[in-house]
Amino acid sequence: MRFLTFLRHELFAILSDKAIVITMFGGVAFYAFLYPLPYLHNVPSEQPIVVVDHDHSSFSRLLIRHANASPKLDVVGLVQSDHEAQQWIEQGKAKGLVIIPQGFRRDLMLGKGVTLAIAGDANYFLVYSAIAQGMVNVGLDGAKHIQFAGMLARGEDAHKAQLSLHALTLNSVPSFNTTLGYMSYILPAVLLLVLHQTLLIGSGILGAGQWRKHGYWRRVSPLMLVSGRITMFSLIYILFSSFYFGFCHFYYQLTVAGQMLDIALVVLPFILASAAFGVAMSCLFTRRDMPTQVILLISMPILFSSGLVWPLALIPEPIMWLTQVIPAVPAMMAMTKLNQLGADWSLVLPIWLQLWGLFVTFSVVAYFGVKARLSATVTAKGGDASL
Repeated sequence: MRFLTFLRHELFAILSDKAIVITMFGGVAFYAFLYPLPYLHNVPSEQPIVVVDHDHSSFSRLLIRHANASPKLDVVGLVQSDHEAQQWIEQGKAKGLVIIPQGFRRDLMLGKGVTLAIAGDANYFLVYSAIAQGMVNVGLDGAKHIQFAGMLARGEDAHKAQLSLHALTLNSVPSFNTTLGYMSYILPAVLLLVLHQTLLIGSGILGAGQWRKHGYWRRVSPLMLVSGRITMFSLIYILFSSFYFGFCHFYYQLTVAGQMLDIALVVLPFILASAAFGVAMSCLFTRRDMPTQVILLISMPILFSSGLVWPLALIPEPIMWLTQVIPAVPAMMAMTKLNQLGADWSLVLPIWLQLWGLFVTFSVVAYFGVKARLSATVTAKGGDASL
C-alpha cells in the first residue's frame, strides 16, 4: 500500500468514527467558545453589593457614595440588618455585603481602630476578589479623608495637608497582561492544552479500536503506520492550531507579542511530539473508552505542573522532571514566554530542542509499540475497514 493511499484510509477512519469526530472537532470548537465565556469582560466590575449602615453618620454616607463610585462596586441596596443582607446574597440580588458598625465616625475621629465587615460570594473567586479589592480602595480613600479633616482641625495648611497625604502617587502599568484579566493570563495555555489532550484522546480511540481487528492497518509496515498516523493527526492539528492562534487570539484580543514565524516554529514540534505521544499511548489500550478516562484524569495535573496556575517553587522537583516528558508542559512554557512575554528566541531555543527530542523519542517508542501490537495474535475478528 502506498503512503498516500494509507493517509486516505487514515483520514476516512478518523472522519467516520463519531467518537473521534466529537472529541477532536467538537472538543476544539467547544472549548474555543465555551471556556472563555465567563471571562469575556476579562476583569469583573460593577459587582452588586448591599450595605448595612449601623452608624448613620455623615462619614458612613460618604463611604457608601465612594463605594458606589468605585468601578468595581455597585451599591444596589441599603438594609437594616445583617440577616436581611445575607438574604439578598442568597436570593442573588447582591454578590457581597458591607457592614458599617455603630460609632464608626466617632471612633475614627478619636483615632481608634475601626473594622468594616465585608463578605462576598466565594463561589466565584474573581467576583469575591473584585469586592474585596474595591472595598480596600474605598477604605483607604476614606482614611485619607479622615486624616485630612483631622489636619484641618489642628490648624494645618490645606495645601500642605494634601501634599502630606498624597506625597507618593503610584502609576502602575502592567508590562504583559495589560488588562490584568484571567482570560489574557490563562486562556492561551488552556487552548494549547486542549489541542494536546484532544489529539491524545483521538489517537488513543483510533488505536484502541484497531489492535484486535483486521483492517488496512495490518497491511502496512509498523514504520508506515506510525509515520502515516503522525502525519495525518499533525496535518489536522496544524489547522486547529491556526484557528486557535489566529482567529481565537484575534477574537478575544489576547496578547500576541511573538513573531508569526517563531510561533509556527514552536507549534510544529509541539504538534509532532503530541501526535507521536498519542500513537505511543494508543498501544497501551484495547478498550475505546479508556483513553478518554485516563487522559482527562491527568489534564488538571498537567496544567498545574506547568507552573502557570501554581508556583513552580511549590511543586516537588520529581513531579516537575516527570512532567517534562509531556509535550504540552514545555510547549505551554515556550508559548507563554514567546507570545505573551515577548521573549527573545534564544530563551525559547532550549525548549524548542526539547520538543524535537520528545518527538524523536516518542516516535521510536510508538514504532516498537505498534510493531508489538501488529505482531500480536488477533483475538477478536473484525471486518476489513479498508473499503
